[in-house]
Amino acid sequence: MCDFCHQHGEGKKWYLESKNYAEDLLHDLKRRKLIHHFFARPERHKEGVESLDRLQRAPGFVRRAILWGAQRRQKKYHYGQVIPIEDVERIFHFVTSIVRIACVCRHTTVGSEQRYCYGVSLAPKGGLLADLIRGIDASYLTGPQTKGLEMLGHEEALAALRAHEKEGLCHTVWTFITPFIGGICNCDRSDCLAMRATLNHQFPTFFRAEYVARVDPDLCIGCRECMRVCQFGAMSYSSARRKVDVDVRRCYGCGICRAACIQDAISLLDRTAVVPAASLW
Repeated sequence: MCDFCHQHGEGKKWYLESKNYAEDLLHDLKRRKLIHHFFARPERHKEGVESLDRLQRAPGFVRRAILWGAQRRQKKYHYGQVIPIEDVERIFHFVTSIVRIACVCRHTTVGSEQRYCYGVSLAPKGGLLADLIRGIDASYLTGPQTKGLEMLGHEEALAALRAHEKEGLCHTVWTFITPFIGGICNCDRSDCLAMRATLNHQFPTFFRAEYVARVDPDLCIGCRECMRVCQFGAMSYSSARRKVDVDVRRCYGCGICRAACIQDAISLLDRTAVVPAASLW
């Protein structure tokens, strides 16, 4: 299991522990300040990725030292993990409210309001997290597409997440001073700053999922729809066998390839049971 499971989940999936969504954690002044700065200054996140671009020109030993220190700080404050749709559904079973809001990343990369982020809370009407967001003077969080923050029912929210899967977006949970989990986002390599940092700059801002994908060769017809949606370059095609394979060392276990497979040829396996991927997070 990942580091957070051992530290914050007592050896179980840490993001399925309701204590990590507790309203009490939002009484921490440092955490509230972080949330305010996160949403009030979206341009800061883009600046962070641009600094990684500049860091590429530094000597290798300098780059590695800076990235090591920065990643340790990132894990303490704002860090995530990829999760498949069935674990999203488990989270939705125990949270009390779900609030859809505009995505900070896409506000900076696309330049318009794109509602791909979901605040989750154990309290009704979004709880303290929603109150904090409402108090931030950031117009992209409250319009123009919708009026304010959108309160969604559990089934409505799950249907929206499944629709994001069809778009090829992978689901991720995010902390605001670990281990408090405040939201679920839906990421892609083009518009998600966290994914850009992780994949383009080898600066991980989220863990791989607790799973890896597996293709059943008896069911695979080689249509390559899974390759089209994989954000991580983990799928390859054998022209000789006319089948798709999974590189488990690259697989993040998001399950998006599974959603795209018209033959139901793809399943998710426990990462720890797949030896080449068991220690990769």
